[in-house]
Parts: sequence; C-alpha cells; structure tokens
Amino acid sequence: MKCIIIYESIHHNNTEKVAKVIADEIGAELVNVRDFNKNYENLDEYDLVGVGSGIYYGKIHKNIKNFIDTTEHMDNQKSFIFTTSGRTKSSFNEKFKDFLNSRGFNVIADFNCKGFDTFGPLKIVGGINKEHPNEDDLNNAKKFAKSLK
Repeated sequence: MKCIIIYESIHHNNTEKVAKVIADEIGAELVNVRDFNKNYENLDEYDLVGVGSGIYYGKIHKNIKNFIDTTEHMDNQKSFIFTTSGRTKSSFNEKFKDFLNSRGFNVIADFNCKGFDTFGPLKIVGGINKEHPNEDDLNNAKKFAKSLK
C-alpha cells in the first residue's frame, strides 16, 4: 500500500513528532505541506493519505486548509487525520474530518493528542501540556498507525 502523510508543524514540532511515528509505522512518505507542491503533482497515486495539523484557536493551520482547498485529489480518497492541541477535544477532529470529506476525501480514522502550547496568552504562564506529546502519546500514535494497516 502506497501512503503519504502531509503535515504542518510550527511552534514546538508537536505534530511533526506524531507524523514521524505514524509514517515509520506504516511506511509512508512524510512531507511538510510547504514542500508538497514543489515535489508532487497530486494524490492519485496514493492508496492512503494522512493529513496532520496543530490546532490553533480551534482550527487547523491555514497552510493545511489551503492545501486541501487547492490540491487535486481523487474522489473518495481514502485518508486519515491527526492533530495536536493544547486542549484535546474531539470536536476539533470532527470539524477537520467534515472539511476533508466535503472536499472529496474519505476520512476513515482520526487521532488527537496533547501538544505543548505557548500560543498567544499561554506564553505568559509558560504554556500548557509541557513535554507533550510524551512517550505515552507517541505510543498511542503508533497503535493508531497499526490500526490503519
């Protein structure tokens, strides 16, 4: 099965840490969204597409949103999503899943874990979820990846 994971990870590389674990487990190509258009034409050649983002004020990163809005893909493209956030809420992934499904993707699974967050006013207090994603989070990401096989 040919897989690719496209992600954006900005402040503390929380999402990138999770992306690497998942990619290693399923043997996926790993591409930062900023590099996707430079090296890839479209997603048609992939059996499974993963898309990962940090959550910023309840939303996926703008680079991921722009990628989804502008990338050509097959209808019903089998995919999964994963997110990291200061506050783990299933509603974040539900919105992300709905967005991808509305653009022709078929989201079959999702994963979320805490991420170290110093965005905005959280910086004043030193952030939240220090040391996340931690070993347990990454092990859960690995289990999630195994379930995709």
